[in-house]
Amino acid sequence: MNHLVKICGLSTPETLDAALQAGADLVGFVRFAKSPRHVDLALGQKLSAQAKGRAQRVVLLVDADDVAIADAVEALAPDLLQLHGHETPERVAAIRARFGRPVMKVFGIAEAADLAVLDAYSDIADHFLLDAKPPPIAEALPGGNGLPFDWRLLTGLDPRLSFMLSGGLNPGNVAEAIRLTRARAVDVSSGVEIKPGVKDPVKIEAFVKAARAAFAVPVL
Repeated sequence: MNHLVKICGLSTPETLDAALQAGADLVGFVRFAKSPRHVDLALGQKLSAQAKGRAQRVVLLVDADDVAIADAVEALAPDLLQLHGHETPERVAAIRARFGRPVMKVFGIAEAADLAVLDAYSDIADHFLLDAKPPPIAEALPGGNGLPFDWRLLTGLDPRLSFMLSGGLNPGNVAEAIRLTRARAVDVSSGVEIKPGVKDPVKIEAFVKAARAAFAVPVL
């Protein structure tokens, strides 16, 4: 992944168009009923068709079974599957093989020890998404909670690792996050919302511009 911006949790044609007009490289559609950003298959199909050829389309899934994945793949024709649950390396490999799509595995990070799990998936997942670990409360979602983590934890990562940074990013802090982590790809959802599930076109445009400007700064 190299200098990519992803807007996730898009759920209306208008906000999707705002992300596309702003120049997002990837757009994400959530297939997780507990999320305020969840889209049903009919709406997901419509949004995916709108984005076709304009950005990479990503479907976010959480511990989905094969039937649910097959339904999402058929309806949304995603370019990338984002696995946001507790999928084991074996499960990730099986999904990748069966559905013929690249896979981005998500991991919640709260401390340095949380990064150790990456080794088990390094030869299986095509990309990683490093997000803030959800808070230990019943209503917490696997992602999209608007929480950052200590970005300094990522300073020792192998620079060849293909990862996307997420978790609490917004137009005001994405440049600093990129500077500290040297991330070459960033993902935002709640950081460009008015309220959970409702995206703000102005914030979307500001986020993309801020990330692009930060990517343009030479890495010393």
